[in-house]
Amino acid sequence: MNILVTGGAGYIGSHTASAVEKSGHTPIVVDNFSTGHRWAVGSRLVLEGDLADESLVRLALRKYRPHAVIHFAASAYVGESIKEPRKYFWNNVVNTLKLLDAMTDLGVRTFVYSSTCATYGLPQRVPVSEDQPQCPVNPYGESKLFVERMLRWYQEAYDLRWVALRYFNAAGASEHHGECHDPETHLIPLAIQAALTGSILSIFGTDYPTEDGTAIRDYIHVDDLASAHLLAVEYLLKDGASRAFNLGSGRGYSIRQVVKMVEQVSRRNVSCRDAERRPGDPPVLVAENRAAADILGWTPRKSSLREIVESAWLWHSKTAEQRITPDVG
Repeated sequence: MNILVTGGAGYIGSHTASAVEKSGHTPIVVDNFSTGHRWAVGSRLVLEGDLADESLVRLALRKYRPHAVIHFAASAYVGESIKEPRKYFWNNVVNTLKLLDAMTDLGVRTFVYSSTCATYGLPQRVPVSEDQPQCPVNPYGESKLFVERMLRWYQEAYDLRWVALRYFNAAGASEHHGECHDPETHLIPLAIQAALTGSILSIFGTDYPTEDGTAIRDYIHVDDLASAHLLAVEYLLKDGASRAFNLGSGRGYSIRQVVKMVEQVSRRNVSCRDAERRPGDPPVLVAENRAAADILGWTPRKSSLREIVESAWLWHSKTAEQRITPDVG
């Protein structure tokens, strides 16, 4: 079957497009390459353009008649969203609205949505379950929650069937693709960069009420995330009820634990400096992931901290040894 993958040249989107292909289905990638990478698409069918271009979206839906849409295309920097909220509401809300309208008009009614644990804001309890209140503390999380709310009404009015997958901390790499953001804001690639280059890693907050004073996060391997999207498509096509699922390993690691693991795997020192907490950062974010296991049959298979860091180290160190940026070729 054909599956339309918006943002399929990005970090998680390209891994999911690869998983779709390996499962025997055909991914049709739509990406404007503003943050995605051409090398991440490979030989897959790709339509270059923005979801703001309604004619392109409708052409893709009419021509390829996908059985489902997996929607990744979005702006995804928390700090930037605070400085430029209108960018986030245009890209993440308005453009998604255009996509949903095109889908419902053309009879495509299976939708898997890339959401985020940022919709919870500061959680009331940990681990975080899907029924906790959603109170975002930044425009990024608010924009994602806005779409989740739209989906409920689109189902009621237009029979759109959907799954929202709330990621915790995507991490790790496959053989051919790892995290390559500009700017890079995620801990594991920044720690690896410090190990490779001698740069200094900032630790934002060392006075949290945790064992070592640094924030604790739940890391999930990008390949495990990709597999969840396929399972969500299969679940919906078998008449599964629309709902949200948390995607996390169910285990948390502190920043210092992550840094230590990078040092162990790389056999290099990671220089760190203490910095002030970032506003809105909760002390602990760990997923309750039983719903995804029980209902989707999803199991994170590569998401131990060591496996995540080893896979990321292999990819980043390989690109460094080749003395190229990953976007060349």
